[in-house]
Amino acid sequence: MREIARLALSSVPPDAQTLEIGAGTGALTLALLNAGARLTAIEIDPQLVALLRARKDLADARIVQADGLTFDYAAWAAGRPWIVAGNLPYNVATPIVLRLIEMEHGPDAMTVMVQKDVADRFVATPGTPAYGSLSVAVQYGMYVERAFTLSPASFFPKPKVDSTVVRLSRRSEPAVHPRAPAMFWKVVRGAFAYRRKTLVNSLILALDLDRERILRALQSSNLSPELRGERLDLGDFARLADALAEE
Repeated sequence: MREIARLALSSVPPDAQTLEIGAGTGALTLALLNAGARLTAIEIDPQLVALLRARKDLADARIVQADGLTFDYAAWAAGRPWIVAGNLPYNVATPIVLRLIEMEHGPDAMTVMVQKDVADRFVATPGTPAYGSLSVAVQYGMYVERAFTLSPASFFPKPKVDSTVVRLSRRSEPAVHPRAPAMFWKVVRGAFAYRRKTLVNSLILALDLDRERILRALQSSNLSPELRGERLDLGDFARLADALAEE
């Protein structure tokens, strides 16, 4: 936990507030405090909240009973710079991360532990099995790096899967600037809707687009009609979406 805390607090604004999501029994909470964090920790379980509030060594943390899926992050941040750290519950890690990425004034950085296969999708590159719409969504707004992976033996009780700590740092600007953002996200989702089909057929089925319109857009984007969606990088998706929007 000390390594996660150190990583979370590195290269962030000195006045940043730290929000821990899913404090659990307080192991990371204590590590963050010891590393100098100005800390608020949220936890959904009322019994764990009572335990955390009773610990004298956590007295400098503000402990809040809240659900990471519904917590009002914007109201809490109140326009101040902030970062996130946490061992995210595996069943809600992806929607929480996506919500934080999409926020207008979201966290400057997130250092989170997630299930290894989720981390694989966060960092995946085009042409790899893990690459998909989640990879595009995360990398559109954040720089992503895999920090380290922990086996089930590192925990008690042992989970059934490996866990990976990832650090996501907010880009000053999105990775690409599609002229038609709504079409961009439609194309991204549609491209991965039918992974075994070519991009043309997947977009026809997912978006109900005319084949000739798609073929013209691919040609003007210098993309082969035989490609599958998993081969396109963010720039490819942006060019294709703009071409389709102009049709």
